[in-house]
Amino acid sequence: MEAVRASAAWVASRSSHVTVDLQEIEKVVDQIQGDVPKVQWDYEGIHYFDNGPLTVQYLFVLDALNFCFWPDKDLSYDHLASGLKSALEKDKNALDSDRLQNYTGPQLRQLLNWPRPLPIEEERVRLLHEVGQELKRSFGGQAANLVKSAGNSAATLIELITRHFPGFRDHSLYKGHQVFLYKRAQIFVADLWGAFKGQNYGEFHDINSITIFADYIVPAVLRELGVLKYGSNLSCFIDSNSEIVPGSEEEVEIRACSIYAVEKMRDLISKKFGKQLLSIDIDLWLWSCGVQNMALSHHRTLSIYY
Repeated sequence: MEAVRASAAWVASRSSHVTVDLQEIEKVVDQIQGDVPKVQWDYEGIHYFDNGPLTVQYLFVLDALNFCFWPDKDLSYDHLASGLKSALEKDKNALDSDRLQNYTGPQLRQLLNWPRPLPIEEERVRLLHEVGQELKRSFGGQAANLVKSAGNSAATLIELITRHFPGFRDHSLYKGHQVFLYKRAQIFVADLWGAFKGQNYGEFHDINSITIFADYIVPAVLRELGVLKYGSNLSCFIDSNSEIVPGSEEEVEIRACSIYAVEKMRDLISKKFGKQLLSIDIDLWLWSCGVQNMALSHHRTLSIYY
């Protein structure tokens, strides 16, 4: 999405805590010979899929809650995805908009089969209510209608999501400039595209407009590859597992520079190897590397956006 790309480039050009190493990007591009291993969507087998509107509803709720797992060392994205899947398999109405508006924290835990309070649980419940209320008010209770109204445009769908659902408005103010990152809105588009294999609800004529999804795992992998370089103070913060304030310069730079770095990687792959890779594919490759190496130090920020 152009607003995200432009924001990320703006931050990267002014960043004081994070540096994007273009020489290291070239090394990585040469090592992978301009290609990345193709990681299939749902390679873990943890997502619900029935090839219809209920899958869209599932994915939208999943991505409304897809943030901040790290405070509970036993919790991961897999628990969220598989928990919602199991809930739907037991009760096809579990994610109806009327139900979403009324879930409590304990009921959400029961839905996910999770034994204790979730990180930022009150916000998770609030966002469930928001999704249920706005789907009911504007889209007949169906996320599928939200997707249809975008006319097969990823950019339009992201604009609709961020217009109607404040909880998806992932942006910050950085040195007086508004920065758009939109991790969860973009990943919903990517999930649709991956689940439906670019067809039906997953057909987008501008899927190449999507950037990577700036979370806490992908930056850690980029740092390990040498693509991102952190200043000494920031490195100490991350390596000592200290929390970084949401909206701080450091946090915005980590996320924005990750997006910028992968965009430069894409450009270089196109220039050197003549291949047009999607940011989605690069992201999935980096993310899968990260989850296979959970010993990597990542930044820790309490946020509803990732």
